Amino acid sequence: MLTIDREPWDSTDATRLRAAQRAELDARYGCDDHEPGEEPTAETVSVFLIARDPDGTAVGCGGLRFLAAGSAEIKRMYVSPPARGTGVATAVLRALEQAARDAGVRTLLLETGTAQPDAMRFYEREGYRRIDNFGPYRGEPLSVCYARDLP
Repeated sequence: MLTIDREPWDSTDATRLRAAQRAELDARYGCDDHEPGEEPTAETVSVFLIARDPDGTAVGCGGLRFLAAGSAEIKRMYVSPPARGTGVATAVLRALEQAARDAGVRTLLLETGTAQPDAMRFYEREGYRRIDNFGPYRGEPLSVCYARDLP
């Protein structure tokens, strides 16, 4: 059974998953300068979740950066390649949405990139709508932004 729990941003598994995500994105974009805006930190990402498989192995993660009243941005959504297609991403996304609702968030925003068509398909399938690039992503040709109003 998959479990999803809050963990510190700088826990060993959180750090490992984010490093794996970064390496994958660096390879996809051919550089390490593909994320506009302020880099997420423990101070700016108030909620960070880790998904673990039945053996306790950390296989996915995602966080929330709270923005203006009533909104938050999803940061560092990632699922390790062997766990993709097993429902981990959807489970992490739903847990992030619930954490956002619990915090009074009404709208979730996120940014992904043009070299991540799989992520774009995933978010669209999960009810996110494409929006004009917001905040630090305005005018960024590699950024693609989405939003979802939480019920």
